[in-house]
Amino acid sequence: MAPNKKSQDQAEASTSSAPNEDAEPVNKNKRFRKEKPWDTDDVNHWEIPKITREDHPLPFAEESSFATLFPKYREKYLKEVWGPVTRALEKHGIACTLDLVEGSMTVRTTRKTFDPYILFKARDLIKLLSRSVPFPQAVRVLQDDVTSDVIKIGGLVRNKERFVKRRQRIIGPNGSTLKAIELLTGCYVLVQGNTVSAMGGYKGLKEVRRIIVDCMKNIHPIYHIKELMIKRELAKDPKLANESWDRFLPKFKKRNVKSKKPSAEAGATENANTIPLGNGTSSKPALTAEQEGEKKEKDKKKKKVYTPFPPPQQPSKIDLQIESGEYFLKPREKKERIEAEREKRQESKQREREKEREKSFIAPKEDDGEGQLSKKAKKRKEKESGPDGDAEDKKKDKKKRKREDKE
Repeated sequence: MAPNKKSQDQAEASTSSAPNEDAEPVNKNKRFRKEKPWDTDDVNHWEIPKITREDHPLPFAEESSFATLFPKYREKYLKEVWGPVTRALEKHGIACTLDLVEGSMTVRTTRKTFDPYILFKARDLIKLLSRSVPFPQAVRVLQDDVTSDVIKIGGLVRNKERFVKRRQRIIGPNGSTLKAIELLTGCYVLVQGNTVSAMGGYKGLKEVRRIIVDCMKNIHPIYHIKELMIKRELAKDPKLANESWDRFLPKFKKRNVKSKKPSAEAGATENANTIPLGNGTSSKPALTAEQEGEKKEKDKKKKKVYTPFPPPQQPSKIDLQIESGEYFLKPREKKERIEAEREKRQESKQREREKEREKSFIAPKEDDGEGQLSKKAKKRKEKESGPDGDAEDKKKDKKKRKREDKE
């Protein structure tokens, strides 16, 4: 009986281990996952629950606080608005103080505070107020479905002029680009100084940050605006809810137009219009086959000899100072050496200037009698020495012979 029982157990094990063809394929990551009682479709896990005073009837054990500084130009506005700010925070059991001497705003919990997260919301409120966000907009951050993000753009671009130009791109002509970003993301956006303040939902804030950071990296916001407009239209179609939208979205290629260096042919044809037209023959003599071959060899780039070793390290400024001994000099001695070098340069320049001044006092060289000749005599001499001088002599000889024959 024992061996039969053993064989039966083995058969049962084999049947249990064999995969069930009718069963649905299970994801590898969820093989050992047990069903939870709260994993039902009627429960919305993304819903933010509202916390009331009944949830936390007792006060917090410790007091917590946050403080932030504000610029001097915001002092006047904050003094006017601080009454409504205090009343808005008192509803949630948060106390706030405005220190005009130190230039800071502080928020802290009290014994009436019942929401543990409201202190972080109050911190965001004073941050937005310090970044020039008006109070009617900033107070919305106390709502559960509204969050804020302060994007620092000051360190993304080195050049000041380039930074101002790219920051202006975010705003656009008459604020049109900023308005488009606000409408498509559902967020409030304010550009102020070296920061961009944004308020809205988490999804919208993520898009706003991407647009602004890319704009400071020289990617125009219009590309992201086009993409968001297409996504908004695709979201209306329920058939495309479970499909990839990559085929509908535009793919922009980065175009960096590199400046071309002038080639030899371009240089030859550059001043072609200045050459006078002739009988079609060039003034330059034609090169022989040997000369052309030599020219081609010169034009070819010389190939560098391959070496497996890296190039030798160049001496640094400190190395050169150690070699010359300047590194070990005292500051006073260094100063004296610099002054001595400067005086040397000044002396050499002074000598050059004196030589140039002395040139004006040197008498010009006199001509050997030619300088005293009149202009007419010079012209006659030039004519006689010219190519037609021999022809004139022959004419004179003929005239003399004719006179002699007549006589």
